[in-house]
Amino acid sequence: MKTLYDIDSIRERVREIIFDGSLTHEQQMMQLAMTAENTLPYPEGTPDNFEELFDSLQICDLSEGHAPYCPRYILPDYDLLMEKGCDFLRLTPPTNLFEALNTLLIFYRNVPSVTHFPVYMGHIDKLLEPFVTGSENDRQMIAGFLNCVDRTFGSSFCQMNLGPEDTKSARIIFELLPQINNSIPNMSLCYDPDITPDDYAEKAIECSLKTANPAFAYDPVYKKDFHGARYGLASCYNGLPYAGGAFTLSRVRLNRIAQNSSSLQDFMEHQLPYVVSSLCQFMEAKIRFICEDIPFFRTHFLVKEGFIKKDNFVGLFGVVGLHECVNILMQKEGKNYSFGPDAQANRLGVEIMDRLKELVEQHESAYSPVWNHHFMLHAQVGAENDDDTSPGARIAIGKEIDLYDHLRQAGLFHPYFTSGVGDIFPFETTAANNPAAILDVFKGAFKVNMRYISTYYSDSDLIRVTGFLVKKSEVFAHEAGRQVVNETAGGSVDVLRNKGILDRKVRTL
Repeated sequence: MKTLYDIDSIRERVREIIFDGSLTHEQQMMQLAMTAENTLPYPEGTPDNFEELFDSLQICDLSEGHAPYCPRYILPDYDLLMEKGCDFLRLTPPTNLFEALNTLLIFYRNVPSVTHFPVYMGHIDKLLEPFVTGSENDRQMIAGFLNCVDRTFGSSFCQMNLGPEDTKSARIIFELLPQINNSIPNMSLCYDPDITPDDYAEKAIECSLKTANPAFAYDPVYKKDFHGARYGLASCYNGLPYAGGAFTLSRVRLNRIAQNSSSLQDFMEHQLPYVVSSLCQFMEAKIRFICEDIPFFRTHFLVKEGFIKKDNFVGLFGVVGLHECVNILMQKEGKNYSFGPDAQANRLGVEIMDRLKELVEQHESAYSPVWNHHFMLHAQVGAENDDDTSPGARIAIGKEIDLYDHLRQAGLFHPYFTSGVGDIFPFETTAANNPAAILDVFKGAFKVNMRYISTYYSDSDLIRVTGFLVKKSEVFAHEAGRQVVNETAGGSVDVLRNKGILDRKVRTL
C-alpha cells in the first residue's frame, strides 16, 4: 500500500519531487498534492481485504488518490456553454469563431479531473461549425487554438470528438494536425457508414496515419448502448454519459487472479467472485465519499449551472490481463491453447467475460441511475506494476495474428465494454497510397463487432501507447532528464522501453 503516515516518509517523498529536474513546476505541484492526499486513509467502507488484494496486484485503484476531491472523468455540456455562456466565469454566448475558441479555452482551464486537466473537450467540430467559414483566418485561429491546448493542458488523457457528419471545421482539423504534429488532445471520429462520407473518412485516415489522430469509434453501437442518449468519448476512449462522467475507475488484473487460483473451477467459483466483490465494495465506498462527503456536487459551478448532473455519473469497473489469464488457466487445465490463435482459448476468454459481467452486474450501486445503478465494464489499458499484463482484452504484443483473424477475435470481446475498449494497428508508410483500403478494413472490423480502432504509421514520432498519444521524441527526452510539457511522456518511458509498444506487428495492405 502507498499510504504515507509517518513524517519521515512524507518528507522523503517531498524531497524527491522538488529535486526532480525532469518535472515541470506544474508537474511538481500535482505530485506534491497527491502526496498530501495520500496521507489520508481510503474512504470509510473500503473492505478489510483491500490491502491484501492491492499488494498482491489482483486489484488496482489507478492512482486516483485516497481521498478524491472530484469525480475522475467529467463531461460537461458544452452545448449549454455555447448557448448560455457561464455566469461563474463571466462568459457570454460566443458570436464568432474567436469568441468561441476563447470561451472554450477559458472553460477548459476550469474543468477538473483525476489528471487536473479536462479529459473531455466536447464534440469540437459541432461546437465550432456555426462560426466556421473555411477562410484562411479560420485556419489560423483553429491552429492557434489546438497549439494552445497542446501546450496548456499537459496530459494526453484529454479528448475531442468529431463526426459522424462531414463538417468544414473537421476538415480544417484534418489538414492542420499533420502540420502542427501535437500529442494533445486525443481525438475520436464517431463514424457511421450511413452518415459519414467515404472521402471524409479517408481524410481522417490519412491524418491518423501521420499523427495517430483521430481514432475511429463506431457511432451506431455507442448510440444503441446508450439508448439514444448523448454520450462522449473521454480520456483514452472512455464512452460516458454526456453532462456526466465517471465517479471512479478501478480495475482487476485477471492474470494475477488466475495465478492465485488452483484451477479453472477455483477461478470461476471462488477467486474471481471474491476479488470482484471486494473491488465493487471499494468502488462503492469511494463513490459514496465523492457524492456525500466532499463538497463537489454541492458547490462546484459545473453542477450549479447545469453543465453536469450527479445522476449522469457512473462507476467504471476496469479489466486488464485477459490474454495472460486465459493462457494461465489453460496451462492449469493441462491444455496447450493460446489466446488469439486458438478457438478453444478464445472460447474460454468469452466464458471468463460472461462470468465477470455476471458478477459485476450483481452489485447494485446506490448511485448511477443513468446506468440502472450498475457499474460499466471498461477495457483498461495499463498502469504501474502491469508487468506481463496486456491491456484490456487485447492480444499481447508479439503474439498478434493475421489482421483479419485479429479483427474477428477482437470482435468477440469489444461488446462487453460499453464504457471503452480499443485495438491498435500500425501500418506501413505505403498505406498512405490507399486510405480507402484501410477504411474498408475499419468497416469490416465494425461488422464483426469491434467498436473502436486506431492506427498510425509504424515509423511515426506520434504513436498511440495504449490508448493515449505521445511523441517518441518527448518520451526519450524525459528519459534523458529533460522537461517536457506533456506529463504523460514521463509515464511512457517504461511502456516504450519494456512493454513492447515499439514492437507491435506492422500491418500491410
